Amino acid sequence: MKIYTRTGDTGGTALFGGGRVGKDHPRVEAYGDVDELNASLGMARCIEVMPRIDEVLVPIQRDLFAIGALLATPDHDKMRDHLAKARIDEERIAELERAIDQCDQELEPLRSFIIPGGTPKAAALHVARTVCRRAERRVVHLAQEIELPALVITYLNRLSDLLFTLARVANLRAGAGEVTW
Repeated sequence: MKIYTRTGDTGGTALFGGGRVGKDHPRVEAYGDVDELNASLGMARCIEVMPRIDEVLVPIQRDLFAIGALLATPDHDKMRDHLAKARIDEERIAELERAIDQCDQELEPLRSFIIPGGTPKAAALHVARTVCRRAERRVVHLAQEIELPALVITYLNRLSDLLFTLARVANLRAGAGEVTW
């Protein structure tokens, strides 16, 4: 199978389960941003390997594949299948929260804004956080047009908090200080 199909040469793309939309459709914007987030997490994992941080990111990347598939699927029954496959549920949200809480035990309490940066690993996690926030905004916009499971927005919101916390932990573990604003 060739990677190129030529079916998108006129600006359209196929959705899972049938149908076509323009590549600038809000659905495509949303799953495109989730895909970009997934790629940015892959890059963050490759920079300054930190096993305890990287082990948290791999399941998240799997979740994001399933969320992207859900966003690319207009069929509500298949949407639920993707959500179930991803295990995006209240327990998964609680797992993200526990990861944040575990990280917070290592960190000094926040007293001011943190300027993104520090080590390359932390900077990459900060970039991923901002991509996550954009993906969240796109999904919120899409949810105003089509019915989406609310847990997708909750997941992305919690994930951005986790990425911020992981960036702080990456700096701490590498011995880099934080620059405050």
